[in-house]
Amino acid sequence: MAFIQCNFFSRILELSVSMNAIVPQPTPEEVERFGPKPRYQTLYLLHGLSDDHTIWMRRTSIERYAEEKRLAVVMPAVDRSFYTDMVHGNRYWSFISDEVPRVARAFFSLSDRREDNFAAGLSMGGYGAFKLALGKPESFAAAASLSGAIDLGSEIAKPDEKPDFFENIFGPPKAFKGSDNDLPALLTRLKKSGKPIPRLYQCCGTEDFLYTQNTAFRETAKKLGVDLTYREGPGAHTWAFWDEYIQYVLDWLPLKKEPVA
Repeated sequence: MAFIQCNFFSRILELSVSMNAIVPQPTPEEVERFGPKPRYQTLYLLHGLSDDHTIWMRRTSIERYAEEKRLAVVMPAVDRSFYTDMVHGNRYWSFISDEVPRVARAFFSLSDRREDNFAAGLSMGGYGAFKLALGKPESFAAAASLSGAIDLGSEIAKPDEKPDFFENIFGPPKAFKGSDNDLPALLTRLKKSGKPIPRLYQCCGTEDFLYTQNTAFRETAKKLGVDLTYREGPGAHTWAFWDEYIQYVLDWLPLKKEPVA
């Protein structure tokens, strides 16, 4: 595997930004079968609110896990944006959903086919991963949320807790509810549209402070008849939980374990 620390200029953000990538190093057999630049299935692996693009490499064994799967992993940084085109801030949804995949494919040998692209993330990154899948279902085949902040409506409606923080990102609570930033509403619209829904995987520790949000989203998906793989177990909002469960996520993803033509 190649570990690449990538700094580039984002035209959408008008800012110099960073991302890390893990990309399989082609074997002689792969080169013989697929040509000099085999293209690999890709996981866009997203960080949480207090983290950055380095955190998955620092706190888990994601490189070792991905190597076994012959899977490329792209890890971008989005600050504390909730992967959103912020009301008062930068256009991080446009950045993560459009520019990052486009730039990553220009730099690295990655497949651009829907069936070869996936998203996953923890906490705020779980929100971002589901938002990518539900907001860009034509581009992603599957997404996984680990302890995700994925049912934010009740949190945003609390006027005494971080009011400026959420309003700077999403606008006032009434603007959030039912919008494309509201994941249960986004899932409901996608289900009613009849378009294919990416495969979804959701997990959360039973001692996690986001456990109630996760069970609420699970019930929404159940009522809609959406095929959602849900798993919970002992654990809090910790790297011990996420390092264990990212392995279950990789086992769940529809991986070919080889490049694509």
